[in-house]
Amino acid sequence: MQREEKQLEATLHAILNRVNDLKSAIQALITKLETEYETINWPTFLDNYAILSGHLTGLSKILQAELAPSLRSVVVLPLQLGCERDEELARLTECRVPACTHDLVPDLLRTKPEPQAEQRLQQLNHKASTLNFDTAQKQVAQFTKVVSHVWEIISKGREDWEGESMRSAGMQPTHSIADTHALVTAVGTGKGLRPGMPPSLPPGVGAPGMGPTRGQTPHMGPAAPTMPKAPSAIKTNIKAANQIHPYRQ
Repeated sequence: MQREEKQLEATLHAILNRVNDLKSAIQALITKLETEYETINWPTFLDNYAILSGHLTGLSKILQAELAPSLRSVVVLPLQLGCERDEELARLTECRVPACTHDLVPDLLRTKPEPQAEQRLQQLNHKASTLNFDTAQKQVAQFTKVVSHVWEIISKGREDWEGESMRSAGMQPTHSIADTHALVTAVGTGKGLRPGMPPSLPPGVGAPGMGPTRGQTPHMGPAAPTMPKAPSAIKTNIKAANQIHPYRQ
């Protein structure tokens, strides 16, 4: 009897250590997600999941060990119930369970799901058992198609990311010498530039030195008002042009 108690104590101690390690890893992952969500990368995230998986594997090995006693035969019963705060219980549970009350004990010692969850589970099992085989095959095929499509997208994104990482590791130049020479030649000598297009003129307006286009009347502004002419004091003698022509015979 004493030997079994020692084995049980050693097993519980090992389980407690593994559970504490698992709890610390989960807390570290949650803290990283809350504080470093802008800078965290995918490999670091996978490393944290690998740590969690390692702790779970170690815990499973302890529970499946031959030397470990069967915990199913161990019964845990509360020795005292009350509404008063228990400091030792609060310390052991990190203030999650401050008191061992009548409402809390059934949930802690429950060996079956809650009635609502059990009823929901029965409904799902009944729905799965009454499902037609052809309908189930169609749903499985559709789900497989969606998963394959998502897998292709993830694989393509991974290949692009790896390609960009390999290219960035090669230190590619950020400029082209040929483009630089072509730009300098174009600015200095005009090589490779297109000839300028003549400016478009509005209809009815010709080029400088030319009159308006045929068939169109140039746009004229409003006529200025005529001012009255003042009488002139100088008398002029105007003769006909045929009388003063010097070459007339």
